Parts: sequence; structure tokens; C-alpha cells
Amino acid sequence: MSPTTTIGYTEWFLDENDAESIPARDSTDTAGDVLALFKSLDLQGSIEHGSASRDFGGMHSSEPLAIIKPAGSDDISKVIQLAKQIPHLTVAASGNDHSINGQAMVDNGIIIDMKSMDADRIEVAPSGSYVDVSGGVLWEDVLKSCVLNHGLSPRSWTDYLGLTVGGTLSNAGVSGQTFIYGPQTENVTELEVITGNGETIFCSHNEKSEVFFSVLGGLGQFGIITRARVLLQPAPDMVRWIRVVYHEFTEFTRDIELLVGLGDTFDYVEGFVFVNSDDPINGWPSVPLDLNRLDSTQIPSIAGPLLYCLEVALNYNKNETLPSSVDMRAEKLLGQLRFCKNSNFQKDLSYMDFLLRIKHVEEQAKANGIWDTPHPWLNLFVSKKDIANFDRHIFKNILKNGVGGPMLIYPILRSK
Repeated sequence: MSPTTTIGYTEWFLDENDAESIPARDSTDTAGDVLALFKSLDLQGSIEHGSASRDFGGMHSSEPLAIIKPAGSDDISKVIQLAKQIPHLTVAASGNDHSINGQAMVDNGIIIDMKSMDADRIEVAPSGSYVDVSGGVLWEDVLKSCVLNHGLSPRSWTDYLGLTVGGTLSNAGVSGQTFIYGPQTENVTELEVITGNGETIFCSHNEKSEVFFSVLGGLGQFGIITRARVLLQPAPDMVRWIRVVYHEFTEFTRDIELLVGLGDTFDYVEGFVFVNSDDPINGWPSVPLDLNRLDSTQIPSIAGPLLYCLEVALNYNKNETLPSSVDMRAEKLLGQLRFCKNSNFQKDLSYMDFLLRIKHVEEQAKANGIWDTPHPWLNLFVSKKDIANFDRHIFKNILKNGVGGPMLIYPILRSK
């Protein structure tokens, strides 16, 4: 999340009829009895006593019975097969806990910590066309490995890369590249999945496709993604990062729709809503790049309580592209837009630094002690015909004072 917000989770609510060789769990059962059963499994990974934890939003907490740290898919399969025999025992696969309403956590149940599984498994094909990666690997580690070692990169991202591969593929994986390549779920060709029966399934577009398309975007309810084959392409060296400001939502959406419909356009397009004030978190200071400042005198007096920022980027290779060529291309595209005068902020940075820019914000927030404060998050898909009403009733009315964090807008083509 963007950051894309729900990280992968899988829960099985079992009926007594599913019990096989293990007696039904009742009021006389103790946590120790159940925990002892899981410790009797011949796991390559480890089992830890559960401790209270919170998810990304900081609104929910839970205390699981145990946390399984699997070494690989076999461990997960064994855990699920055992859990299936214990009625009313809930199992959740947890990535980086960016879940909605604590869905990656369970009270008095079993957590499978996906980050411990094959943590270093990132294998680029000799052809360079794809990478095989464990479902518990963070996207930021996929980025670093592919770019630094092979000069390659996945095509579609989330804004925040501190999320697991299996987690975002269980949702969508949306960012400013989505209008070109589709979400991350559209850039996967093969999966390894552990089902609710503990069965390991290899699936793709053509083999066991029903499982494949159920798991992708399935919110973890059809199985746990333990491996994914992700498409790659050559990675650029540099990015021209640009922000421009609008006071009219109709002009803002008109330009976004124009850009995503062009054949020759920016490599990244998204936007955000901010408050028309000097509030350091929600207002004008949130827009400029580096030490520049948005000149509020350039904002028309007729502007409402909210303003809109269009954020775009151009990829290029510094050894192949002259700076003047990047300037010309950026000016040509910006020349078609209707943003406020003197609200153009630009910055050149490396491709990796651009994709990891939210990571730097996270580090600052942790250093300032504000990262652990509650910050609930929600992503919605809104159709083109309803977006103006959404702005009128939600942005300008309910959220006109900001939310203490970003309000992002991603343009997505239905065909992608």
C-alpha cells in the first residue's frame, strides 16, 4: 500500500465435521495442548509463543497462540494439515501486517510469518524475462536484487515497497505504473499456492487457471502464495520526478485522463489531494520537492478548501539520453496540461531512489516517533462517472480538513 493496503492473509474457519484424527477442541483444551501438537511437527522452521501485536493501521491488536516461522512451503503445508484437524482453530498468514481491520492477525490462533520463508529466494531467469521469488520476500528486496545484480526490474509496483510479494498479489498491487502495465496481479505468470487443505498447487494462466485467478486478488481466502513468477524488463538508470498543482478538480481529472490515454506519455502517473492551507502535514508544504516552496499567491482566490497535485515521472538512462532530450520530452507533455502557473516542481534521482522514496519517509517518521501512531488506511475503486461526485461529497465535504496523511488518486484503465 500503496501503499496498497491489505497484506496477504488466509483464514480457515473449520467445522467439527472436518476433524479427523485429533479430538475436538473444547473448554478443557489448553493452549499448551494445542501448541504441543504443532511443536510435534517435524518443521524446518521454528515455533514461537504468541505475543500481542498490532497491524499497520494501529487500530487493532491481537494475541495469537503461536507464531510459525516456516523455512519453506513444506512447513506451511504441515501446519495447515494439522490445523484442519482442530475445529475452531483459526490460521492467518501474515506478511508485513498491512491488513484491513487486523485481518492478518488472530486471537488465540496460529500466525504463519511469511517473511521467514525462503527469505533470500530471488532467482532471475537466465533469459532475464522473469524472476521467481518467495511469497514472503519484500518488494524492496526484489527491486534491489534485480536492479543491482541484473539491471532488470518488475514492471508494476506499489508506492510503498515494504510489502510482501504474496501480500500485494493477494490484493492487486497498484501504483503510478498501473495504467501502462496493469496492477502487479497482471504481471505474474505462475504461482505456487498452499490451499486450505494443505495441498501444494502449481498454477498459471493455462494450468489450474481457476486456482490461479482466484488467488490473485483473492484476499488470501483461496490459499497462501508461497512463490510467484514475476515478469521483468530492463531497468532505467534515472527518473525525472515532477509535481504540478491544480485548483479545479475537473482540470485535474481531465489531464490525468489525457495522459493515461496517450501513446507517448509519462512512465508514472498518479496524484493526490491536499488542503489549501499552510498545514505542514496536509497543506502546501506537502507538495514541493526538496527545499522549494509552493507559492500560495499563485493559487487563484476562487480555489476551494482542497487542491490537487498531479505527480508524474519520466524514466531515462543517463548514458544514452541527453539532459536536453529529457527536458524537451517533459516540456512537450507538460505543455498539454492546465495546472496552476509557477507550480511546477521537478527533481532528477536514481530509479531505485524514486521507487524507495516512501521508505525514506517511513524512516523519518520512525525517527520522529510518529510511525507507531494509529494511521488507518483504505483503498477504493471509483468509476469515472462517479469521481466528480466523490470529489464533491467526500473530498470537499468529509475530508476537507485532511486526514493527517496522503489522499492518493491512481488513474487505472479498465482494460489493464
